[in-house]
Amino acid sequence: MNAYNNKVICFGEVLWDILPSGAAPGGAPVNVAYHLQKQGVSAAVITRVGTDKEGEELQRVFAEKGVDTSWFQYDHQYETGKVYAKLLSNHDVEYDIIQPVAWDRIAWDERFDPLLRNTSFFVYGSLAARNDVSRNTLLKLLDIPCKKVFDVNLRSGSYTRERITELLGKADFIKMNLAELDLITGWYKELNSIEDRLRFFCGQFNIRQAVVTMGSDGAVFFNDDDIIRQKGLLVNVKDTVGSGDAFLAGLLSQLISNASAEDALRFANQLGAFVATQHGPCPEYDIGPMKTTDFMQSNLTI
Repeated sequence: MNAYNNKVICFGEVLWDILPSGAAPGGAPVNVAYHLQKQGVSAAVITRVGTDKEGEELQRVFAEKGVDTSWFQYDHQYETGKVYAKLLSNHDVEYDIIQPVAWDRIAWDERFDPLLRNTSFFVYGSLAARNDVSRNTLLKLLDIPCKKVFDVNLRSGSYTRERITELLGKADFIKMNLAELDLITGWYKELNSIEDRLRFFCGQFNIRQAVVTMGSDGAVFFNDDDIIRQKGLLVNVKDTVGSGDAFLAGLLSQLISNASAEDALRFANQLGAFVATQHGPCPEYDIGPMKTTDFMQSNLTI
């Protein structure tokens, strides 16, 4: 694979999710990259692991899954990231994110410039900005011309209003959940409907596209002033870890293939729902866009 020819570049954390069912490789950026490549979209991840067996195993696992791991960095001082995930009764997840770890110290590389200039989307989140080293690298990346997707992904104790505002100001496309939309718009104005909050939010930050996930209630997509709603799916949830990442990957994969906004949202909703029926963020499955309907009908209870 040409290192400068990936359709999507993801930046941020790679880690072990310690779940009740056991340890699973994860981290939002690599989860998104994994589900993108399952849709035939090449994706690379800029991240950092320790020079420990956990880091070596993460690199091996995701390389075997088809993710371009050639941009993984290795840290001799800090260990590979771990997150202890507690599944709550309402299918939400509570996270204990260990710090400092290797992905807090992602270093700048001059080769990042041509990497991003040759990609369709650059995906970043808020968690990797909790430490100044990775944050400063991210801010330099955000100055490179390309389409920037901010996967808001707020985690308690790992963000401030000022840093989120800074990252929002760099984005072209936002993905968040309903709680995150409520929180961020509440910093500025009290609004009742999701549509009003989305329109205000996108106007406040000069954003043309934003999508809000609502779990079993579906999703809402603000697309150049149009509001598109997608109903939720009734599924037997095993855990929701990584379902939002699968949703984002499904949406981007369809937009890259020039699907309509409605079709892209429908597919993203289905893929996110499917992952919620599986254990862990990166389950094995075989599905391409042309097989979506048959696959979903056989795997989801609608």
